[in-house]
Amino acid sequence: MKVLLVAINAKYIHSNLAVYSLKAYAKKYEKEVRADISIEEYTINQPVDAILADLYEKKPDVLCFSCYIWNIVYMQELLVELRKILPVVKIWLGGPEVSYHAVELLRRYPQVDGIMRGEGEETFLELLRSFEGENNLEEIVGITWRERNVKNGEGEIRENSWRPAIDLNKIPFVYQNHMEMFANKMIYYESSRGCPFSCSYCLSSIDKCLRFRDLELVFQELQFFIDQKVAQVKFVDRTFNCRHEHAIAIWRYLAEHDLGITNFHFEVAADLLQEEELQLLEKMRPGLVQLEIGIQSTNARTICEIQRSMDFERVAANVKRIHNAGNIHQHLDLIAGLPYEDYESFHQSFDSVYALQPEQLQLGFLKVLKGSHMQEMASKYDLVYQERPSFEVLSTRWLSYGDIVRLKRVEEMVEVYYNSGQFVHTLPELVKQYRSPFAFFEALGNYYLKENLFHLNHTRIARYEILLRFAKTIDAGKLERYRELLTFDLYLRENVKNRPDFCGEFSVDKKETTAFYEEEAKTHQYLKGYESYDRRQMRKMTHLERLDGKIYLFDYMHRNPLTNQAKVLEIGVDCKMRKNAP
Repeated sequence: MKVLLVAINAKYIHSNLAVYSLKAYAKKYEKEVRADISIEEYTINQPVDAILADLYEKKPDVLCFSCYIWNIVYMQELLVELRKILPVVKIWLGGPEVSYHAVELLRRYPQVDGIMRGEGEETFLELLRSFEGENNLEEIVGITWRERNVKNGEGEIRENSWRPAIDLNKIPFVYQNHMEMFANKMIYYESSRGCPFSCSYCLSSIDKCLRFRDLELVFQELQFFIDQKVAQVKFVDRTFNCRHEHAIAIWRYLAEHDLGITNFHFEVAADLLQEEELQLLEKMRPGLVQLEIGIQSTNARTICEIQRSMDFERVAANVKRIHNAGNIHQHLDLIAGLPYEDYESFHQSFDSVYALQPEQLQLGFLKVLKGSHMQEMASKYDLVYQERPSFEVLSTRWLSYGDIVRLKRVEEMVEVYYNSGQFVHTLPELVKQYRSPFAFFEALGNYYLKENLFHLNHTRIARYEILLRFAKTIDAGKLERYRELLTFDLYLRENVKNRPDFCGEFSVDKKETTAFYEEEAKTHQYLKGYESYDRRQMRKMTHLERLDGKIYLFDYMHRNPLTNQAKVLEIGVDCKMRKNAP
């Protein structure tokens, strides 16, 4: 029997931990399983016909699809065609996007034989046994299935009970001896399942059984990633630091065994961080750890209504403390469309989070997921949302669709001009001209709208030029200052040899430049690590720029591991160097 586990990812660099876990579990706990289990990963960017043809060529007996919010529409296109080309193949679905309305889906898609609900490792193994005639579908918990009539293929839909949560220590480590399969892809890892919180918009709140993997197993597996020099490992734990002993042990292990290469990403609740954890984080290598922190809103009534627990004052204090240490990338999230959050309230939430100066600020929009408490409360909140994935909010009692559109413009401006990290000196100067950061991004979005700049493919340099034109509308008298800051920001990230027009003439003339590099080739007072290069090579690998009467040296060999910005040295008259930027 040939069984094919199929994942359709959002991007090529993504991998699907679930299908690898199903296969590894089946192989570990049932050596006598006679099934030939293989995995195929595709992306939603591939033509449907190409995947259909590939599945047809593989001639599987059983097809199992992993379903998520990003691939369910694509999946549905596949389903209606698959039975036509593979009439006798068994088709099963699993994943969060099908677990909570399985009966409805089976009614809508007669091509599907059944759905694995919730955690799938044990369920998949029992399904394999049923396919080999060792047990009946009636005996398998955690599935919704179609009892097909032998004559016409139709049949009654049956729903068995939910499966109890699995012991996480029983899940095999899927990467051992198979790292070649994950070359150039993101690596996902879980040390816990479940979530201690009950946020009404999240499906994780449904699973009340919070479980942790044994630390000795975790250490062995993390050491494997470190030894393999993996670029990044993303923990998929919903709230990594909900158990202090678990989090501190893992972070201490990473700090002690770090080889200076691997980055580990964690989703944490910042208000749960304890002093011991904060002290450890402050001492870590820059780039060893990055944190994602879901704030969602600073409106106290909103937080209460969505059944979330958060002490924002403590969140703010801890985020600022980590930021001041300068060694950890922080990604903070907000969600628009939550109950009791109107446009002005979201404005305030945005400004409060922006003030924390995270490396990234994600402005997301509420997704009303099937099976979530938010879906049950939709009528109470006058919540209108898309019928298609990603089931995103269109309006609420507090936010009109027009408000949502306005926030969408703000979101794009934040993504382009803040999250890109390309305008770190220009933005603060521009924001000063507005009553708040939110008001600035709102005005910038309105400028894009007025000038018909949305929905165009702008080059990287064009974004600088547009911001300069926008700055002119704010204060034409300060245009030269804005131009200088934009030029500084440009060279901070990139060693641009073809100087863009908006930068004007080189601010450091040829005579000064030649004199500096001739002297530097002799002394290497500023450019440490360039001793093997001559003055011409050093000149190509670095850049000089004058700002506010001072000359700054951009060293592109030595970049900030968090921001990828060049090291910047101020060159004084006495040739002393200072790591200061404007």
